[in-house]
Amino acid sequence: MSIQNRIVISERAPDAGLICALIRLSEDWEAENSCHGYRKNEAADIEGNRIFLASEGDDIAGYLFGHMEHAQKASSIMPDGTPYFEVEELYVKPEYRSRGIGKRLFWYAEKAVCGEAEFILLSTATKNWKAVFHFYLDELGMSFWNARLFKKVNADDWPV
Repeated sequence: MSIQNRIVISERAPDAGLICALIRLSEDWEAENSCHGYRKNEAADIEGNRIFLASEGDDIAGYLFGHMEHAQKASSIMPDGTPYFEVEELYVKPEYRSRGIGKRLFWYAEKAVCGEAEFILLSTATKNWKAVFHFYLDELGMSFWNARLFKKVNADDWPV
């Protein structure tokens, strides 16, 4: 049986055991050092969110969590008051990556919030922006809205 058939995607209510498991996974994510400034979660970071899991038996292969919001003011994308689902985190354990699990988590969450949200929004601070943009734009069909770039000031970089 392929891994695709063994992975079950579901929405779960947050309980103490699940929150502890997600905190442990976020510790692994922090250790990967793949995102600028990512720090492991605390219970308060997870509580109040909708949680979607990818599981193989008792093993959590990945998760997505986020919450509903309403636009506080009109933007170039949505009018004031527009309901949207803000993805806080989407993480797949390294040994489960490149198998479509992240896509399945996203699509499951999208289907779950359809009718409540008009948009799904997320931000990323990944260091591997090319792969992440490919994933979100090409594979999931998201649209690019804006970018916030940074450069550490270094006089040695100046051409003059």
